[in-house]
Amino acid sequence: MALRIGIDLVAVEDVREALRAHGEHYLRRVYTPQEVRDCTVRGDVEPERLAGRFAAKEAALKVLRPAGSAACPLTAIEVVRDPEGWVSVRLTGAAAELASRAGLADLALSVSHEAGFATAIVISENLVSGR
Repeated sequence: MALRIGIDLVAVEDVREALRAHGEHYLRRVYTPQEVRDCTVRGDVEPERLAGRFAAKEAALKVLRPAGSAACPLTAIEVVRDPEGWVSVRLTGAAAELASRAGLADLALSVSHEAGFATAIVISENLVSGR
């Protein structure tokens, strides 16, 4: 069985700074409206939660492997939070197209936070050999 694995580490302070510098523009360019809602607590968007989602998106891109002119907006990769607490990845648009062309099956996601950092790992089975 062939696997693709992507991992990423994000400093929460980098996300906090992006929010200060770019505000709503940053949120719209990187996150889906549902992700922003999931990361909002008592009316404030939490950089720690956003950092976990950013790390997940970057890890997913490493699995998807867009090349050349195959642009993939970060909003085409959505981190979905289950009411029980775990997260999964939903692909749409260009991201779903990349996964389909590569023969990738369900993307598994794990996100963790510690000491000002967020990390995520994405694993997918590659159903088409040689890709």
